[in-house]
Amino acid sequence: MHETAISLIELGAVFFGLGVLGRLAWRIGVSPIPLYLLGGLAFGEGGLLPLHGIEPFTHLASEIGVVLLLLLLGLEYSAGELVTGLRRSWPAGLIDIALNAAPGAVVALLLGWGPVGALSMAGVTYISSSGIVAKVLGDLGRLGNRETPVVLSILVFEDLAMAVYLPILTALLAGVSFLGGLTAVGISLVVITLVLVIALRFGRYVSALVDSPDPEVFLLRLLGAALLVAGIASELQVSAAVGAFLLGIAISGSTAVNATRMLEPLRDLFAAVFFVVFGLNTDPARIPPVLLVALALAAITTATKVLTGWAAARMQGIGRMGRARAGAALVARGEFSIVIAGLAVTSGAVTEQLAALATAYVLLMAILGPVAARVVEPVAHRALAVVAKR
Repeated sequence: MHETAISLIELGAVFFGLGVLGRLAWRIGVSPIPLYLLGGLAFGEGGLLPLHGIEPFTHLASEIGVVLLLLLLGLEYSAGELVTGLRRSWPAGLIDIALNAAPGAVVALLLGWGPVGALSMAGVTYISSSGIVAKVLGDLGRLGNRETPVVLSILVFEDLAMAVYLPILTALLAGVSFLGGLTAVGISLVVITLVLVIALRFGRYVSALVDSPDPEVFLLRLLGAALLVAGIASELQVSAAVGAFLLGIAISGSTAVNATRMLEPLRDLFAAVFFVVFGLNTDPARIPPVLLVALALAAITTATKVLTGWAAARMQGIGRMGRARAGAALVARGEFSIVIAGLAVTSGAVTEQLAALATAYVLLMAILGPVAARVVEPVAHRALAVVAKR
Protein backbone atom coordinates (compact mmCIF):
# COMPACT_ATOMS: atom_id res chain seq x y z
CA MET A 1 0.00 0.00 0.00
CA HIS A 2 1.23 3.53 -0.79
CA GLU A 3 2.93 5.32 2.13
CA THR A 4 0.57 8.31 1.92
CA ALA A 5 -2.45 6.01 1.99
CA ILE A 6 -1.13 4.26 5.11
CA SER A 7 -0.54 7.61 6.83
CA LEU A 8 -4.07 8.78 5.98
CA ILE A 9 -5.59 5.55 7.27
CA GLU A 10 -3.60 5.72 10.51
CA LEU A 11 -4.41 9.41 11.00
CA GLY A 12 -8.08 8.81 10.31
CA ALA A 13 -8.11 5.96 12.82
CA VAL A 14 -6.45 8.21 15.42
CA PHE A 15 -8.98 11.02 14.96
CA PHE A 16 -11.94 8.65 14.97
CA GLY A 17 -10.56 6.92 18.06
CA LEU A 18 -10.19 10.31 19.80
CA GLY A 19 -13.83 11.01 19.02
CA VAL A 20 -14.87 7.72 20.61
CA LEU A 21 -12.73 8.41 23.69
CA GLY A 22 -14.06 11.96 23.99
CA ARG A 23 -17.63 10.68 23.84
CA LEU A 24 -16.87 8.07 26.49
CA ALA A 25 -15.33 10.72 28.77
CA TRP A 26 -18.42 12.89 28.34
CA ARG A 27 -20.72 9.97 29.20
CA ILE A 28 -18.88 9.08 32.42
CA GLY A 29 -18.37 12.71 33.44
CA VAL A 30 -14.56 12.95 33.49
CA SER A 31 -11.96 14.93 31.58
CA PRO A 32 -10.96 13.28 28.28
CA ILE A 33 -7.26 13.95 28.97
CA PRO A 34 -6.60 10.62 30.77
CA LEU A 35 -8.28 8.69 27.95
CA TYR A 36 -6.26 10.54 25.29
CA LEU A 37 -3.06 9.71 27.18
CA LEU A 38 -4.09 6.06 27.42
CA GLY A 39 -4.86 6.04 23.70
CA GLY A 40 -1.38 7.35 22.97
CA LEU A 41 0.19 4.73 25.23
CA ALA A 42 -1.72 1.98 23.44
CA PHE A 43 -0.52 2.98 19.96
CA GLY A 44 3.01 4.21 20.67
CA GLU A 45 6.31 2.37 20.95
CA GLY A 46 5.80 -0.61 23.23
CA GLY A 47 2.01 -0.34 22.96
CA LEU A 48 -0.58 -2.75 21.62
CA LEU A 49 -0.42 -1.58 18.00
CA PRO A 50 2.41 0.90 17.26
CA LEU A 51 1.62 3.43 14.53
CA HIS A 52 4.25 4.66 12.07
CA GLY A 53 4.19 7.25 9.33
CA ILE A 54 2.19 10.01 11.01
CA GLU A 55 5.02 11.51 13.08
CA PRO A 56 5.67 14.61 10.86
CA PHE A 57 2.03 15.70 11.10
CA THR A 58 1.43 14.79 14.72
CA HIS A 59 4.62 16.52 15.91
CA LEU A 60 3.62 19.86 14.34
CA ALA A 61 -0.04 19.38 15.29
CA SER A 62 0.93 18.82 18.93
CA GLU A 63 2.96 22.06 18.91
CA ILE A 64 -0.06 23.92 17.51
CA GLY A 65 -2.15 22.28 20.24
CA VAL A 66 0.03 23.81 22.95
CA VAL A 67 -0.17 27.23 21.27
CA LEU A 68 -3.97 27.07 21.05
CA LEU A 69 -4.34 25.83 24.63
CA LEU A 70 -2.42 28.81 25.94
CA LEU A 71 -3.95 31.30 23.50
CA LEU A 72 -7.47 30.46 24.67
CA LEU A 73 -6.34 30.54 28.28
CA GLY A 74 -5.09 34.09 27.70
CA LEU A 75 -8.36 35.05 26.01
CA GLU A 76 -10.18 34.26 29.26
CA TYR A 77 -8.47 37.18 31.01
CA SER A 78 -8.19 40.86 30.29
CA ALA A 79 -5.00 42.63 31.35
CA GLY A 80 -6.96 44.47 34.05
CA GLU A 81 -8.37 41.23 35.46
CA LEU A 82 -4.90 39.72 35.41
CA VAL A 83 -3.38 42.61 37.37
CA THR A 84 -6.30 42.66 39.84
CA GLY A 85 -6.10 38.91 40.30
CA LEU A 86 -2.38 39.11 40.94
CA ARG A 87 -2.80 41.80 43.59
CA ARG A 88 -5.52 39.81 45.30
CA SER A 89 -3.93 36.38 45.15
CA TRP A 90 -0.16 36.81 45.54
CA PRO A 91 0.03 35.70 49.23
CA ALA A 92 -2.01 32.57 48.48
CA GLY A 93 -0.03 32.13 45.26
CA LEU A 94 3.23 31.97 47.21
CA ILE A 95 1.68 29.36 49.53
CA ASP A 96 0.62 27.44 46.42
CA ILE A 97 4.19 27.38 45.09
CA ALA A 98 5.67 26.33 48.43
CA LEU A 99 3.18 23.51 49.05
CA ASN A 100 2.81 22.08 45.56
CA ALA A 101 6.12 22.57 43.78
CA ALA A 102 8.15 21.06 46.63
CA PRO A 103 6.78 17.45 46.42
CA GLY A 104 7.70 17.10 42.74
CA ALA A 105 11.16 18.59 43.25
CA VAL A 106 11.89 16.37 46.26
CA VAL A 107 10.79 13.21 44.44
CA ALA A 108 12.97 14.05 41.42
CA LEU A 109 16.01 14.61 43.64
CA LEU A 110 15.37 11.36 45.53
CA LEU A 111 15.19 9.52 42.19
CA GLY A 112 18.52 11.04 41.19
CA TRP A 113 17.23 13.18 38.31
CA GLY A 114 19.30 16.22 39.30
CA PRO A 115 18.41 19.93 39.58
CA VAL A 116 16.91 20.19 36.07
CA GLY A 117 14.71 17.15 36.67
CA ALA A 118 13.71 18.62 40.03
CA LEU A 119 12.73 21.93 38.43
CA SER A 120 10.73 20.07 35.77
CA MET A 121 8.84 17.90 38.26
CA ALA A 122 8.21 20.94 40.49
CA GLY A 123 6.27 22.47 37.60
CA VAL A 124 4.40 19.24 36.89
CA THR A 125 3.06 18.96 40.45
CA TYR A 126 2.59 22.72 40.99
CA ILE A 127 0.13 23.92 38.39
CA SER A 128 -3.57 23.06 38.35
CA SER A 129 -5.40 22.40 35.10
CA SER A 130 -7.31 25.59 34.25
CA GLY A 131 -9.31 23.73 31.60
CA ILE A 132 -10.46 20.93 33.90
CA VAL A 133 -11.12 23.32 36.82
CA ALA A 134 -13.23 25.66 34.67
CA LYS A 135 -15.22 22.75 33.21
CA VAL A 136 -15.89 21.20 36.61
CA LEU A 137 -17.01 24.51 38.13
CA GLY A 138 -19.37 25.03 35.19
CA ASP A 139 -20.73 21.47 35.32
CA LEU A 140 -21.41 21.73 39.06
CA GLY A 141 -23.03 25.16 38.78
CA ARG A 142 -20.47 26.83 41.04
CA LEU A 143 -19.37 29.71 38.79
CA GLY A 144 -21.44 32.11 40.89
CA ASN A 145 -20.23 30.81 44.27
CA ARG A 146 -18.42 33.16 46.60
CA GLU A 147 -15.24 31.05 46.60
CA THR A 148 -15.00 30.85 42.79
CA PRO A 149 -13.19 34.23 42.35
CA VAL A 150 -10.58 32.93 44.81
CA VAL A 151 -10.07 29.80 42.71
CA LEU A 152 -9.78 31.86 39.53
CA SER A 153 -7.30 34.24 41.20
CA ILE A 154 -5.07 31.29 42.10
CA LEU A 155 -5.26 30.06 38.51
CA VAL A 156 -4.30 33.54 37.25
CA PHE A 157 -1.31 33.61 39.60
CA GLU A 158 -0.22 30.18 38.39
CA ASP A 159 -0.48 31.28 34.76
CA LEU A 160 1.69 34.32 35.47
CA ALA A 161 4.15 32.15 37.39
CA MET A 162 4.39 29.93 34.31
CA ALA A 163 5.31 32.98 32.23
CA VAL A 164 8.43 33.30 34.39
CA TYR A 165 9.01 29.59 35.02
CA LEU A 166 8.93 28.36 31.41
CA PRO A 167 11.76 30.61 30.13
CA ILE A 168 13.95 29.50 33.06
CA LEU A 169 13.18 25.84 32.40
CA THR A 170 13.68 26.23 28.64
CA ALA A 171 17.07 27.88 29.18
CA LEU A 172 18.25 25.16 31.58
CA LEU A 173 17.01 22.37 29.33
CA ALA A 174 18.95 23.91 26.44
CA GLY A 175 22.12 23.90 28.55
CA VAL A 176 22.33 27.69 28.59
CA SER A 177 24.75 29.20 31.10
CA PHE A 178 23.59 30.90 34.29
CA LEU A 179 24.05 34.29 32.63
CA GLY A 180 22.11 33.08 29.62
CA GLY A 181 19.32 31.89 31.92
CA LEU A 182 19.16 35.28 33.62
CA THR A 183 19.04 36.91 30.19
CA ALA A 184 16.13 34.68 29.17
CA VAL A 185 14.23 35.54 32.35
CA GLY A 186 14.98 39.24 31.85
CA ILE A 187 13.67 39.11 28.28
CA SER A 188 10.59 37.25 29.47
CA LEU A 189 9.83 39.80 32.18
CA VAL A 190 10.33 42.69 29.76
CA VAL A 191 8.05 41.06 27.20
CA ILE A 192 5.38 40.29 29.82
CA THR A 193 5.49 43.85 31.15
CA LEU A 194 5.36 45.29 27.63
CA VAL A 195 2.40 43.11 26.64
CA LEU A 196 0.48 44.02 29.80
CA VAL A 197 1.08 47.74 29.17
CA ILE A 198 0.00 47.37 25.52
CA ALA A 199 -3.04 45.34 26.56
CA LEU A 200 -4.07 47.88 29.23
CA ARG A 201 -3.58 50.98 27.08
CA PHE A 202 -3.84 49.81 23.48
CA GLY A 203 -5.72 46.50 23.64
CA ARG A 204 -8.41 47.79 21.27
CA TYR A 205 -5.78 48.27 18.55
CA VAL A 206 -4.47 44.71 18.96
CA SER A 207 -8.04 43.45 18.78
CA ALA A 208 -8.72 45.56 15.68
CA LEU A 209 -5.61 44.16 14.00
CA VAL A 210 -6.94 40.59 14.05
CA ASP A 211 -10.68 41.30 13.95
CA SER A 212 -12.76 40.98 10.81
CA PRO A 213 -16.49 40.63 10.07
CA ASP A 214 -15.64 37.76 7.72
CA PRO A 215 -15.19 34.52 9.75
CA GLU A 216 -12.65 33.08 7.33
CA VAL A 217 -10.46 36.20 7.38
CA PHE A 218 -10.80 36.47 11.16
CA LEU A 219 -9.70 32.88 11.68
CA LEU A 220 -6.73 33.25 9.33
CA ARG A 221 -5.57 36.46 10.99
CA LEU A 222 -6.01 35.10 14.48
CA LEU A 223 -4.31 31.77 13.88
CA GLY A 224 -1.56 33.42 11.85
CA ALA A 225 -0.89 35.99 14.59
CA ALA A 226 -0.81 33.25 17.25
CA LEU A 227 1.71 31.13 15.35
CA LEU A 228 3.84 34.17 14.46
CA VAL A 229 3.98 35.38 18.05
CA ALA A 230 4.61 31.85 19.35
CA GLY A 231 7.47 31.35 16.89
CA ILE A 232 9.08 34.71 17.68
CA ALA A 233 8.71 34.09 21.42
CA SER A 234 10.33 30.67 21.04
CA GLU A 235 13.23 32.22 19.12
CA LEU A 236 13.69 34.73 21.98
CA GLN A 237 13.75 31.82 24.48
CA VAL A 238 10.51 33.11 26.06
CA SER A 239 8.57 29.92 25.13
CA ALA A 240 5.99 29.60 22.39
CA ALA A 241 3.33 28.77 24.99
CA VAL A 242 3.92 32.00 26.91
CA GLY A 243 3.91 34.01 23.67
CA ALA A 244 0.48 32.62 22.77
CA PHE A 245 -0.80 33.26 26.31
CA LEU A 246 0.33 36.90 26.18
CA LEU A 247 -1.31 37.42 22.78
CA GLY A 248 -4.55 36.10 24.24
CA ILE A 249 -4.35 38.63 27.07
CA ALA A 250 -3.80 41.48 24.59
CA ILE A 251 -7.01 40.61 22.67
CA SER A 252 -10.07 41.91 24.50
CA GLY A 253 -13.77 42.70 24.29
CA SER A 254 -16.05 41.19 21.67
CA THR A 255 -13.00 40.15 19.63
CA ALA A 256 -11.87 37.87 22.47
CA VAL A 257 -15.38 36.41 22.80
CA ASN A 258 -15.59 35.69 19.06
CA ALA A 259 -12.05 34.33 18.99
CA THR A 260 -12.82 31.91 21.82
CA ARG A 261 -15.97 30.69 20.11
CA MET A 262 -14.20 30.19 16.79
CA LEU A 263 -11.00 28.61 18.11
CA GLU A 264 -12.48 26.19 20.67
CA PRO A 265 -13.08 23.37 18.16
CA LEU A 266 -9.57 23.79 16.72
CA ARG A 267 -8.13 23.91 20.24
CA ASP A 268 -9.89 20.72 21.22
CA LEU A 269 -8.73 18.95 18.04
CA PHE A 270 -5.06 19.91 18.22
CA ALA A 271 -4.89 19.61 22.02
CA ALA A 272 -6.22 16.07 21.74
CA VAL A 273 -3.41 15.31 19.26
CA PHE A 274 -0.92 16.83 21.71
CA PHE A 275 -1.97 14.51 24.53
CA VAL A 276 -1.97 11.51 22.20
CA VAL A 277 1.53 12.37 20.95
CA PHE A 278 2.78 12.61 24.53
CA GLY A 279 1.36 9.14 25.13
CA LEU A 280 2.82 7.86 21.85
CA ASN A 281 6.28 8.98 22.98
CA THR A 282 6.00 7.28 26.37
CA ASP A 283 6.80 3.58 26.64
CA PRO A 284 4.06 1.92 28.75
CA ALA A 285 6.69 -0.46 30.16
CA ARG A 286 8.24 2.51 31.99
CA ILE A 287 5.08 3.29 33.97
CA PRO A 288 4.86 0.30 36.40
CA PRO A 289 8.26 1.11 38.03
CA VAL A 290 7.08 4.66 38.84
CA LEU A 291 3.43 3.90 39.60
CA LEU A 292 3.88 3.79 43.38
CA VAL A 293 5.75 7.10 43.25
CA ALA A 294 2.91 8.58 41.15
CA LEU A 295 0.32 7.35 43.67
CA ALA A 296 2.30 8.86 46.56
CA LEU A 297 2.67 12.16 44.70
CA ALA A 298 -1.05 12.15 43.88
CA ALA A 299 -2.00 11.64 47.53
CA ILE A 300 0.40 14.32 48.80
CA THR A 301 -0.41 16.95 46.20
CA THR A 302 -4.16 16.40 46.51
CA ALA A 303 -3.81 17.31 50.18
CA THR A 304 -1.53 20.28 49.47
CA LYS A 305 -3.88 21.73 46.83
CA VAL A 306 -6.82 21.40 49.22
CA LEU A 307 -4.76 23.25 51.84
CA THR A 308 -3.90 25.92 49.27
CA GLY A 309 -7.54 26.55 48.39
CA TRP A 310 -8.56 26.44 52.05
CA ALA A 311 -5.93 29.05 52.99
CA ALA A 312 -6.72 31.29 50.02
CA ALA A 313 -10.48 31.25 50.75
CA ARG A 314 -9.87 31.83 54.44
CA MET A 315 -7.87 34.98 53.61
CA GLN A 316 -10.98 36.30 51.84
CA GLY A 317 -13.22 35.56 54.83
CA ILE A 318 -15.07 32.65 53.22
CA GLY A 319 -16.72 29.99 55.41
CA ARG A 320 -15.48 26.46 55.94
CA MET A 321 -17.62 24.81 53.29
CA GLY A 322 -16.52 27.37 50.71
CA ARG A 323 -12.89 26.81 51.72
CA ALA A 324 -13.28 23.07 51.21
CA ARG A 325 -14.88 23.58 47.79
CA ALA A 326 -12.09 25.97 46.77
CA GLY A 327 -9.43 23.46 47.76
CA ALA A 328 -11.08 20.54 45.98
CA ALA A 329 -11.58 22.59 42.81
CA LEU A 330 -7.81 23.11 42.46
CA VAL A 331 -6.81 19.44 42.70
CA ALA A 332 -6.83 18.54 38.97
CA ARG A 333 -3.60 18.63 36.95
CA GLY A 334 -3.60 18.27 33.18
CA GLU A 335 -2.47 20.12 30.09
CA PHE A 336 0.26 22.33 31.57
CA SER A 337 1.84 19.46 33.50
CA ILE A 338 2.12 17.47 30.28
CA VAL A 339 3.49 20.51 28.42
CA ILE A 340 6.26 20.86 31.02
CA ALA A 341 7.09 17.16 30.96
CA GLY A 342 7.08 17.19 27.16
CA LEU A 343 9.54 20.11 27.06
CA ALA A 344 11.81 18.36 29.53
CA VAL A 345 11.89 14.97 27.85
CA THR A 346 12.17 16.14 24.23
CA SER A 347 15.18 18.28 25.17
CA GLY A 348 17.10 15.13 26.14
CA ALA A 349 18.32 16.87 29.30
CA VAL A 350 16.32 14.60 31.65
CA THR A 351 15.56 10.90 31.86
CA GLU A 352 12.62 9.45 29.92
CA GLN A 353 11.32 8.10 33.23
CA LEU A 354 10.13 11.63 33.93
CA ALA A 355 7.63 11.31 31.06
CA ALA A 356 6.35 8.02 32.49
CA LEU A 357 5.97 9.50 35.97
CA ALA A 358 4.26 12.64 34.61
CA THR A 359 1.88 10.53 32.51
CA ALA A 360 0.89 8.30 35.44
CA TYR A 361 0.57 11.33 37.72
CA VAL A 362 -1.62 13.33 35.32
CA LEU A 363 -3.78 10.26 34.64
CA LEU A 364 -4.45 10.01 38.37
CA MET A 365 -4.92 13.74 39.01
CA ALA A 366 -7.14 14.40 35.98
CA ILE A 367 -9.50 11.75 37.38
CA LEU A 368 -9.11 12.68 41.06
CA GLY A 369 -9.78 16.40 40.44
CA PRO A 370 -13.38 16.16 39.18
CA VAL A 371 -14.15 13.40 41.69
CA ALA A 372 -12.81 15.51 44.59
CA ALA A 373 -14.86 18.52 43.47
CA ARG A 374 -18.03 16.41 43.33
CA VAL A 375 -17.66 14.62 46.69
CA VAL A 376 -16.17 17.46 48.76
CA GLU A 377 -19.49 18.77 50.04
CA PRO A 378 -20.84 15.52 51.60
CA VAL A 379 -17.39 14.65 52.94
CA ALA A 380 -16.92 18.14 54.40
CA HIS A 381 -20.43 18.08 55.92
CA ARG A 382 -19.66 14.81 57.74
CA ALA A 383 -16.23 16.05 58.86
CA LEU A 384 -17.64 19.35 60.18
CA ALA A 385 -20.45 17.45 61.95
CA VAL A 386 -17.93 15.24 63.71
CA VAL A 387 -15.90 18.30 64.77
CA ALA A 388 -19.05 20.03 66.03
CA LYS A 389 -19.99 17.01 68.20
CA ARG A 390 -16.57 17.07 69.83
